[in-house]
Amino acid sequence: MAVPEIIPIAHEPDYRTSTVGRFRDGQFLASITYALPEGFARGDGRQEHKRLFVVVHTFGHDGHHRESDIWCAGTWAEQMERPHGERSVVARAEARLAAALAGLAEREYGDIAIRPFRVTVDGVLFGLVTECHADDADGEEDWAELYPDGLGFSAPWNGGYDT
Repeated sequence: MAVPEIIPIAHEPDYRTSTVGRFRDGQFLASITYALPEGFARGDGRQEHKRLFVVVHTFGHDGHHRESDIWCAGTWAEQMERPHGERSVVARAEARLAAALAGLAEREYGDIAIRPFRVTVDGVLFGLVTECHADDADGEEDWAELYPDGLGFSAPWNGGYDT
């Protein structure tokens, strides 16, 4: 089944889509996620290249991407050096996400419906990108992947996802 123009994403409290919803100016999709730059070859230096990002994408009420606020909190190596306390990479990321979400006027968590988009920051792909996954799809796009979070959306296009 082909990818619809507008893809629903279900809000799941306390799980991977707990920070999606609507605000006065439209819709938002936010997360904290580790990512490696595109084309990174596995090997030495992985801990220094694996970075933790705070991501807040905003969309119009019609699902069109408006802007992305993407901030790097630090690397996996930094988190391993200082895994606890308010100066840890994870604590900085959580504080930044909380502040960003607090800045969305009239924010309500809930289901959203957005159009595919893509943004590249520091060599990392962010976005909801359509792809062809089924062997029998004859090249027709049948999947939407949220990068770099690794959430896949597909038929029946009800907002549920695979990890």
